[in-house]
Amino acid sequence: MQTKPSNFRYFLVYKPYQVLSQFTPEAAGQKTLSDLGFDFPSDAYPIGRLDYDSEGLLLISNDKKLVDKLLNPQYEKAKTYWAQVEGQANESQLLAFSTGVEISHNGKKYTTLPATAQLLPQQADYLPARNPPIRYRAAIPTSWISITVTEGKNRQVRKMAAAVGLPVLRLVRTAIANFNLSDYPLASGQVVEVEKPLV
Repeated sequence: MQTKPSNFRYFLVYKPYQVLSQFTPEAAGQKTLSDLGFDFPSDAYPIGRLDYDSEGLLLISNDKKLVDKLLNPQYEKAKTYWAQVEGQANESQLLAFSTGVEISHNGKKYTTLPATAQLLPQQADYLPARNPPIRYRAAIPTSWISITVTEGKNRQVRKMAAAVGLPVLRLVRTAIANFNLSDYPLASGQVVEVEKPLV
C-alpha cells in the first residue's frame, strides 16, 4: 500500500533581534516574520515564541500536531539558550538553575522546573552579530552561559538569570527539537526548509 505524501512543511528561521515571532504587528512600526522576505505557506505559523528582544531558532510549520509534541509541558522537550550576561558567572549561580529558580509569573511567585546551566568559553563564531550590538561598558565584564529548560513561561530564561544575579544582555535560542545552530549556522533573518523534527 502506497503511503500518501505529507503536505506538511517545516522551516527553520533565525529570528532577528526586535522582530515579533508572528506575521502581523501589534503596533505601528514593529517588524514581524513577514518582513523576512520569505514566501511561507499561507497555513504555516510559528511553533512557540521568542521574545521581541531575543534571537535565534524558530520553527515554522503547517503541521498542527507538532505543536502539542513540542510545547505541551508534559513532554518536557528541551530548548537551549545562550545568554550573554552582565558579570562573571560563578559555579554557585550556575548550580542554582538545577534546583529551580523562584521567579514572578502572572503576578505570582513560581519556582521553575530544574534546568541546566554552564559557563561557555566565549561566543560561538557561528553566532551572527546582533544589530544593534549590545552597549559595551569597559568597567563591567560579561560572560556567556548556556541554559537548557524544559518549560516556556513568559520571559522565563531572562527572569531565571536575573534571579541568580546575572542580568541578560543578549539572549539567543540555539537549539530546539533536534535542530542546533551548530548544525544550521544561519545568518540573522535567514530561512531554510528542513525535514520533520525528531520529537
